[in-house]
Amino acid sequence: MQALTVTPGVKDSLVLRDVAEPDPGEGAVLVDALSVGLCGTDREIIAAEYGSAPEGREHLVLGHENLGRVREAPPESGLAPGDLVVGIVRRPDPEPCAACATGEWDMCLNGRYTEHGIKSLDGFARQQWRAGPDAMVKLDASLTDVGVLLEPTTIVAKAWEQIERIGARAYFDPKIVAVTGAGPVGLLAALLGVQRGLEVHVYDLVEEGPKPGLVKDLGAVFHTDSLPESGVEADVLLECTGVPSVVLDTINCSANNAITCLTGVSGTGRRTSVDLGQLNRTAVLENDVVFGTVNANRRHYLQAAEALAQADQAWLGRLITRRTRLEDFAQAFEQRDDDVKVVIDLQQE
Repeated sequence: MQALTVTPGVKDSLVLRDVAEPDPGEGAVLVDALSVGLCGTDREIIAAEYGSAPEGREHLVLGHENLGRVREAPPESGLAPGDLVVGIVRRPDPEPCAACATGEWDMCLNGRYTEHGIKSLDGFARQQWRAGPDAMVKLDASLTDVGVLLEPTTIVAKAWEQIERIGARAYFDPKIVAVTGAGPVGLLAALLGVQRGLEVHVYDLVEEGPKPGLVKDLGAVFHTDSLPESGVEADVLLECTGVPSVVLDTINCSANNAITCLTGVSGTGRRTSVDLGQLNRTAVLENDVVFGTVNANRRHYLQAAEALAQADQAWLGRLITRRTRLEDFAQAFEQRDDDVKVVIDLQQE
């Protein structure tokens, strides 16, 4: 079968190659891969910024955002042929640490976790894969066209869960949400805010293309000015760009008792001037919380699946702005102005 692979540590080594059928030892459930979504993490792995192959191998099958359909499953798995599933990206470390042992592998303490398509586990950009039933979640059949959005939705499902848990420290009755960045993660963060009945403001630089309409049709407010320029003081802020100047704006521009969640991974090596004294003074006097989040565990996958099932399916479908065939993978990695989410379909027509 064919798979999209890279050689970690070798820049621009992306290639379509024939690989062996999935070994039964990988899991009792055999899945026909339907599609994979592309994101910045994939591009960074291709650029040799990070990523590692399975032990004893030189190449890594790419792809962590995924959607598949069960071909074979034992009766006791709770799955049946034809079921729509998504593979969970991160797997617990082998020790396991205390967090991984309780199913909180997104909070791994020793860093020995593995991740499909990223760290020491083959990804889902192959025509078939295997895993145990505990390593995947079943989706409602209505999500066939948009289920590939589940993995990025898990990131913001976890973010919102943590925001609400932190809010429970004291009186917490948020009204206004600010989301910086109208990429897939930002738009999905806004979706979950709207689903909670909150007033949502989304900030991005683009003035044309699909993003302004997606935000408007969600019932949120789209801004092309910056968060400080807009004058909005949000109770909840989700930073989804990783751009250092935007991160600082997000931390600095909030209401009292605000909670700010950082989801974007910033590049390093550039210096940014910060009045740390003022930043600390504001955070202390206003009871602010700033926290970062990455990855997700099974609970968040289930929360994300519920959120997608409740969403307008036509709106979700508009987030997927391009689809390519596996053999045309090079086109998928071309960056175009109107892209929101690009997807590679893995099954031959």
